Amino acid sequence: MQAIETTMKNLVQEKWNKRPLIISGPCSAETEEQVIETATRLAATGKVDMLRAGIWKPRTRPGMFEGIGAKGLPWLQRAKKMTGLPTTVEVATGKQVEDALTFDVDVLWIGARTTVNPFSVQEVADALKGVDVPIMIKNPINPDLELWTGAVERVEKAGIKQIGLIHRGFSSYGNTEYRNAPMWHLAIEMKRRNPTMMLINDPSHISGRRDILLDVAQKAIDLDFDGLMIESHIDPDNAWSDAKQQVTPERLAEMLDTIIWRKEDINSEEYHAALEKLRQQINHLDDELMQILGQRMKVAEKIGEYKKNNSITILQTNRWNEILERAVNKGEKLGLSNEFITRYFDAVHMESINHQNKIMNS
Repeated sequence: MQAIETTMKNLVQEKWNKRPLIISGPCSAETEEQVIETATRLAATGKVDMLRAGIWKPRTRPGMFEGIGAKGLPWLQRAKKMTGLPTTVEVATGKQVEDALTFDVDVLWIGARTTVNPFSVQEVADALKGVDVPIMIKNPINPDLELWTGAVERVEKAGIKQIGLIHRGFSSYGNTEYRNAPMWHLAIEMKRRNPTMMLINDPSHISGRRDILLDVAQKAIDLDFDGLMIESHIDPDNAWSDAKQQVTPERLAEMLDTIIWRKEDINSEEYHAALEKLRQQINHLDDELMQILGQRMKVAEKIGEYKKNNSITILQTNRWNEILERAVNKGEKLGLSNEFITRYFDAVHMESINHQNKIMNS
């Protein structure tokens, strides 16, 4: 028995260190037959490293399917025994941690609705003290990197050595294209803060639908994510939860074959020389942009002085709309997206207001 446990632990470690790491399985464990068949078909593809399944499902509104509960854990245990795939489930309470480990779940993850609540994260972290299992942490539902970072710190303080991050997108008002807006810049910033920590992407929860799943997955790989967590179901259209975003194991295999898997670097002097030359150009252009922005703020300060002397408000809505409309039109001709121009000029505008505010109150 000890030998079997050691072998599985070594396998889990091997999979954890693999790049790209591919995790798949149903959004929810529904029946034993469904879990076993899904696992068997995923294993048959030869492309999946770990089996995932939702045992407890925190839902937005009551009355929705909230998971089969702990009785589904033996199903996962049997699926692992039959296929050799390590298992991973979401936990949100100390009791769920205890139950999952009792049934030999190999990797646990903290979900987005839990990450948003420091009290819940702390409860999970307390239950993990003295435990040697890898833990993955999804970004919180709302776009708050400090909550995500705080969850990492709480799990680290519990003594967990192997921590991974899962980017599953963020809830945002007015978002229509995605179920959860990817806000890639936030995931990139989290990776910058934790350069040695594994970061995988969950295109299922970002997309919310099958038709854009591949595009999101490819974008993540292009951005040097370390792997993917994709939901797979033997009969997606009749899944008990999140039916629109799941794919069959066979379709998953086709998608993974379609993805262009990119490397972070190559051993080529020619490549590095060419890249360094272009990066130097970027550096020079960035320096020029900073100089121009500094000059722009000096002009804004002069405007602030005129406004102060004439008792005029800082914010001039008509003028701001005029600047933004002009910038968007010009940006389109230069191949810059409206979203980028709006966000960029919003930031510039706020900095101008801050400079003028200092003049007003000096």
